[in-house]
Amino acid sequence: METRKMILVVDDSSANLKLCSGLLCDEYDVRLAKSGKMALVALSRMRPDAILLDIEMPEMSGFEVLDEIRKNPEWSAIPVIFATSHASEEFIDKAAGCGADDYIVKPFAPDLLRAKIKGALASDHFDPLSPQ
Repeated sequence: METRKMILVVDDSSANLKLCSGLLCDEYDVRLAKSGKMALVALSRMRPDAILLDIEMPEMSGFEVLDEIRKNPEWSAIPVIFATSHASEEFIDKAAGCGADDYIVKPFAPDLLRAKIKGALASDHFDPLSPQ
């Protein structure tokens, strides 16, 4: 039996965590973290195959979390997709510059989220021109 890929969803909104979990749980082993700090603790205990990461969070932004992930050799290859309400080129460029693998704008279509996850699992590059 094939092991399901694990996705870590990091968002300070319980509603967003529930939504993402519901959309992904049929295909993936979904783990949830309500803050950047909780995500880093979780990473010390598990190795997700991809991370869906909110940018705007209290205490520690998604950019700060991604920086910690990319600095740690054990975590640095994990694909990270930013999920945010920011659709500006400034945020997309910053995400690419920080080492994000992809970017999705909230609210997102369920099929687009699934496609972004599949793409991150199959690829190792950020494509800022992919459909948002």
